[in-house]
Parts: sequence; C-alpha cells; structure tokens
Amino acid sequence: MSIGGAGEGRVTQDLSRGHDVTLEEDTLVLPTEIRHPENYGRANHPPANYGPRPTRPAPHRDRSRNSKIPAQTPGDDNAAPLAGTVTDVRAKNKNRTDERQWPARPNRSVAARPATRPFIRVRGKHAAMSRRQRWERRYVRSLLLSDLTAGVVAGAVTFALRFGDEVTAYNQWYLLLSALLPVLLLAVLVVSRAYERRFLFVGTDEYQRVMRGGVGLIAFAAVVSYALDLDLARSYVLAALPTAFGSVVVLRFAMRKRLHLERARGESLRRVLVVGHELSVIGITRQLRRERYHGLEVVGACLPAEHDGVVDLPVYGTFDDVANAVDAADADTVVVLSCPELDGVALRRLAWRLERDEVDLIVASALIDVAGARTTIRPFDGLPMLHVEHPRLHGGARFVKDLVDRLGALLLLLLFGPVLLGVALSVRVTSRGPVLFRQVRVGRDGSLFRIFKFRSMYVDAEARLAELRHLNEHDGVLFKIRDDPRVTPVGRWLRRLSLDELPQLLNVLLGQMSLVGPRPPLPAEVAAYADDVRRRLAVKPGMTGLWQVSGRSDLPWEEAVRLDLRYVENWSLSLDLVILLRTMTAVVRSSGAY
Repeated sequence: MSIGGAGEGRVTQDLSRGHDVTLEEDTLVLPTEIRHPENYGRANHPPANYGPRPTRPAPHRDRSRNSKIPAQTPGDDNAAPLAGTVTDVRAKNKNRTDERQWPARPNRSVAARPATRPFIRVRGKHAAMSRRQRWERRYVRSLLLSDLTAGVVAGAVTFALRFGDEVTAYNQWYLLLSALLPVLLLAVLVVSRAYERRFLFVGTDEYQRVMRGGVGLIAFAAVVSYALDLDLARSYVLAALPTAFGSVVVLRFAMRKRLHLERARGESLRRVLVVGHELSVIGITRQLRRERYHGLEVVGACLPAEHDGVVDLPVYGTFDDVANAVDAADADTVVVLSCPELDGVALRRLAWRLERDEVDLIVASALIDVAGARTTIRPFDGLPMLHVEHPRLHGGARFVKDLVDRLGALLLLLLFGPVLLGVALSVRVTSRGPVLFRQVRVGRDGSLFRIFKFRSMYVDAEARLAELRHLNEHDGVLFKIRDDPRVTPVGRWLRRLSLDELPQLLNVLLGQMSLVGPRPPLPAEVAAYADDVRRRLAVKPGMTGLWQVSGRSDLPWEEAVRLDLRYVENWSLSLDLVILLRTMTAVVRSSGAY
C-alpha cells in the first residue's frame, strides 16, 4: 500500500504533530488516500463495529484516557449518538474513507464471520485489544473445560480398571479421590501458571508447565503418603495422575492445532504495527506471513523519516508517529525492530504512551533462533542486561535424552513389529533387490554410520543419479525430484506414509541417531556445508525434526537449515514431545513427502 498525492502531505502533517496534539483534538483525522493491499481486509472486525460509536458530552477532559476513543453514555452501551455531536457528524459523512479503506471483495484469509451480537468497546481499552481479549478469553475457557474433562475421564477410567464398578467400604475413599481429581488437577495447573496467556498459543512453555505440575503432584503424593503412613494404592496413583496429565497435554495440543487452523483462515490474529527500517520490516513481514500460526498479522509500518523503500504495507508515518499510527491502523500490538534511532529513552516513552490503551509492545531481539529459556534479564546498575545461556549439548540432560530415545525406540519396535514384517514382505515381493537399504550418513561430531531404511528405489538408483542431476527440484545441496523415476510403486506409498524410515529405530537403539533431531546428511552434502551449517552436526541426527514436520522437501534449503539450527540451539524434552506429536499430523498430510 502506498500513500501518495495530497493525502501524503495531510497524513504526514497530522501524524507528526505528536501525542500532545492527539490529547487536545476532539476528532481523529483519518488518512484519505490509503489503499490497502489485497491481503488486508476486515479481519476480526465484526460488522457492527463499522458504524458510529456512541459518545457523551464531557464537562472536562479526562487526561488519563485517550481522547480519540469516544466514551459511551453510562447505562446504555448501545445508545444512538446524540444529534449535533461529533459522532453524529462523523456518522453522516464518515470522512468517505470506508470505500477506500476496505475492498469490496474480502480476501479469503481475512474473511470476517457474521457477528452474533454488536461489538462494544471495553471502556479504557483500544478496540482491537478488546477484540483480541474476546477470543483469548474464549480459548482459556476452552482450556479449563478440556482440563476438567481430562481429570474426570482419568479418575473414572482408573477407578473402573482398578476396582471395577462395585463400591465397597475399601474403595469408597478412592471414589472420593477420583471425584476430587479434576479439582486437584486444575489447582496444580493454576499453581504451575499453565493458564497464563504469555505461555499459550505457541511454543513449548505451556507443555513444560503441565508436565512439571504432573511430576510435582506425583512427588507430593508420594511424600505425603510416606510421611503420614497412608495405605494408598500405588497402582492407582501411578495410573490416575500420569493419565490425567497426559490427557491434558494431548487435549491442549489438539486445541492449539485448531487455533492454528483458525489463524490460517485469518481469525484470532493480533493486528501488528511494525516499526523499523525497510529491509527489517520486509523480512519480518515475510516471515510472519509464512508462519501464520504465530498469530501476528502485520497491518502497517512506521519507517524512518527519509525512507525510500517499498514495503508493500500501509505506511502510517515515522518513528515519532507510532502512538497515533496505532489508532489509525487499529492495531493491538507494536513490534519494534532493532534500529539505532529508537534508544532506551524513546522506547520507555513509547511504552508509557501505549500503556494507556493497553497495546502490547514487543521489542525484537537481534539474536537469531534463541528461545526464551536460554535468555534471562539481569539488572546491572539499573540497566537491564540480556544474558544468553549456552545450549545444552552435554551433561545430564543429554544422558536423559539418550535414555529416552533408546527406551522409546525399543517400545516402538515392539509396537510396529507387525507393520515392519508386512512392509518387508511387500518390498521383497514387488521388486528385485534387498529389503533394507543401507547408506553411509554423517552423525554427531562428523562420525560416520550406516543408516537403515526400507528400499524404496530400484537397485540401480545410484547409477542413474548422474543422468537425473539436471532435474533436481531442490535449491540446496539436497537432490529431490517430485516424480523420481527410480522410485518403485511400493516405494512411493512407503515414502508418502514415511514407512520407509521405520528401520531407523535400529539406529536409535544402537545410539547412532535420536528420535528427534536434524536430518542425517550424506558425506557429500556435509562437504558442501558452509561453516554455519556445520552446527547441525553438534547433535545426533533424528528420525524426525522441525524440518520434517514443517513441510519436508517443500521447504527451501535456507529454511530447512534454519529449522535444524533452531532445534540444535533450543532442544528440550518437551520440544521433542511436541515434534513427535506434530509428526503424526505431518504423516497424515503427506505434504513434502516424495
């Protein structure tokens, strides 16, 4: 979107007058020449929000609130505007901006659903913030309901399996304990801060807090029963509590996936105003549009005073106009990118100004792919210093990961035993050659090992590689063809369902691979690695990983490397669990598997 002509001068003049003028004006002068791009529509704007907002005459100006947000008449939130007021004039002419600001045909990703009731702005808060709080409250209520359901089901199932359906004098106390389990579960989750919104929606902090609460509750039950010498059935405790917390994790994962689908349709999004230089704004906008599950929709930008770049976004002024631009863009979040013009004093003043309407302020760090668990802010003589911890590549945490990997591989081999036999038989019968394909790959710290896979190609596949090299569809060191003629008919189904990788459980059992980790590369690929890419070799390769669950072969090479490096820098057992859960959905979609 661009601002041009007479409208450009008018917008620049209005926005540059600063926040002091904003508090003195009675009306908001809207830009008249702003043209929104195709992907900018009425997302999260109920139809009833487009009309005039009611107001009331005030005997004096309230300096504690943004004067541009009209107040409502007490006791009647939906009252019609008074004749002759500023709102009445605004309702009559609407500044003729509706036709120019909103396209006639809404974009698919931002199509608004019909509102069930008129939207009413919460007093003292920005309108976009009020809309965001609405879907956030609905999400938290759904979490409470799902956690209660998990507690009820876990208590009922455990009691039925342990004692049957007959209530006796012995098991009546366990019946009472099963009835109190949902309440106890909610109390533990509240103490673990598993309902705080900053830990929800994206990331692994939510699952980590749930699992910590479960481990703490099991330990507390064990200590109390030992200290008070309670005759508590250990089988009941060891079955009910893990089942309850495991169900909570699964249900929360399902709810988050549903939220991500809503965000892919343009719903439940935060409206973001980006502040920074042109290249940084373009980069963050592209990334947020590609990864919409984060829930951040860029609706505008504030650029330096003498910018000359095209950012494909509505530009609402310079760095001095951020506070007014929030109202013009109807944003609820401001993302400030790294730039020398916005120092600590300027950011503090901006935070004070945004605090009035409770607009969120996010300061983007210059660190790349470093999770919050590795960063802490420690004061040093009044200055906040950001400390970055080193990734956990050695020590006790790695030992626990290796133990979990080998035990998990053993259990999966026993579970998928019949599937392994069936696949081996189909490969043996349908094409000539061995059942297993063995190839040298590069492991942790550059060590070589032989990987096991079900053979999905003809036996002369390696010899035919040279004649097909020019058909490579990948942009990096990998060689990928969507319709590779070397793949057998059975091999296509094996790759689509990722069944050809099941024998790698033997590599995990031998300690050569992990269940979750970067993709195991070929020696020829490692020889072409840049220095930064070699960081992938700091951990064991995995059967699945962030690369595999984010699109696999459909991702460009730079994105695949970035995802693998992100895992190396921020791995944890909870992240491994999330990736394993996402692997099941990625296998069902079969996207990027060829």
